[in-house]
Amino acid sequence: QVQLVESGGGLVQAGGSLRLSCAASGPTFSSYAMAWFRQAPGKEREFVAAISGSGGYANYVDSVKGRITISRDKAKNTVYLQMNSLKRAETAVYYCPGTTCWGRSVGMYQVWGQGTQVTVSS
Repeated sequence: QVQLVESGGGLVQAGGSLRLSCAASGPTFSSYAMAWFRQAPGKEREFVAAISGSGGYANYVDSVKGRITISRDKAKNTVYLQMNSLKRAETAVYYCPGTTCWGRSVGMYQVWGQGTQVTVSS
């Protein structure tokens, strides 16, 4: 079973950048497609981006295209989310789940980390 630990969250001003990391343990990491979701207070958890097991294909929600990039380093068993031009509305807990399937639904992801808080100030 893969275990996931997110890090890199913090406080950033609107327009600024952050890079989130998700460290994975377990021998089958490369077989998992990985994603980032976020959940703001009082709102449902929403899909942000996903990357295939090979790292060769990525998918993004329209609102982040051109500003946010998902990547993975197989040697380090780590997935990253580079976030630029952050907006206040993107304040949320960011989660890095893994799936043996592919998609944007929360229920499709079998393994979740504990999340990391991102706060965007004005």
